[in-house]
Amino acid sequence: MAKMSAINKNNRRVRLSNKFYEKRLKLKKIIMDKKLSLEERFKAQQKLSKLPRNSAKVRVMNRCQITGRPHGVYRKLKISRIALRQLGLEGKIPGMVKSSW
Repeated sequence: MAKMSAINKNNRRVRLSNKFYEKRLKLKKIIMDKKLSLEERFKAQQKLSKLPRNSAKVRVMNRCQITGRPHGVYRKLKISRIALRQLGLEGKIPGMVKSSW
């Protein structure tokens, strides 16, 4: 089990990134628009830099929903390889069996 502080920090980042998603998207569109004047784009860049750093989506880490483990996490399932194996062995995932050859 991961430290609760690390899990809570990541959850806070997720909330912030969802909250500021639209605002960041609009500002980035203005910044990338070459038709606008340099001054307008610069002001948009300043507004973007004023937003909290943790509101950026790249700061959010994929963590296991069961254990909070940060590495070895399957994106689609949102659980780690270890938790997936444990659930498979317990028979909680339909169709998943331990392989043998």
